Amino acid sequence: MIALKTKDQIDRIRESCRLLARMFHEIEPMVQAGMTTLELDRWAENFIRSHGGKPAFKGYQGFPGTLCTSINQEVIHGIPKNKKIVEGDLVSLDCGIDLKGFFSDMAVTFVVGEVTSEEKLLVEVTRQSLDAGIVAAQPGARVRDISNAVTSVVKPHRFGIVHQYCGHGVGFSQHEDPQVPNAVALGTSPRIVPGMVLAIEPMINLGKAEVRVLSDDWTVVTVDGKKSAHFEHTIAILEESSEVLTRED
Repeated sequence: MIALKTKDQIDRIRESCRLLARMFHEIEPMVQAGMTTLELDRWAENFIRSHGGKPAFKGYQGFPGTLCTSINQEVIHGIPKNKKIVEGDLVSLDCGIDLKGFFSDMAVTFVVGEVTSEEKLLVEVTRQSLDAGIVAAQPGARVRDISNAVTSVVKPHRFGIVHQYCGHGVGFSQHEDPQVPNAVALGTSPRIVPGMVLAIEPMINLGKAEVRVLSDDWTVVTVDGKKSAHFEHTIAILEESSEVLTRED
């Protein structure tokens, strides 16, 4: 069941989202060679708790971290470790905040040092596909219109669009209905209506679309070992438009 939110509830979700956007802004300069993802995770947890929130991911179905930290061929759900980031890495951070019972969700892929032109293009196309999905998420449209928009940006570049994982509703909990696929799928597709709050999150691979889960039961990696990028925003559907909530003022 899709849980629609009132204006007051969206205001509370917006507070959580803006705190999360601020966290990403402040963590960005730390994502550099020599830093470990465990250090980033500890900083993020301290930031969230010091501002009155709770890390939404920590303990969720047993996940051990505040951040999902996925590097290079790791697509999503990477566990923070003591391994150092190095030049040439693509580092994807995904995080959510529970701020007094209202949830936010956001992800960014950071480029560390010099990478190939193809890898730069992958990151830019993934960001552009998120922007296109947001534009398509308007009242009266359907969820499949978001999928179509993401696909239309990515397809000309022949990158792999991850289809085993997708976006979702968010706000009252970390994951809610509806699912928001990035690849076009057959079947029914919910109408987008005011009161929906959605996390749109394209996961795009340099090579094949297929992924697998490592033995830690969390980390999702590309089957061909090629790099991946991931961007996510939480948006609210209003009466006549949509609003990106995970943006700083």
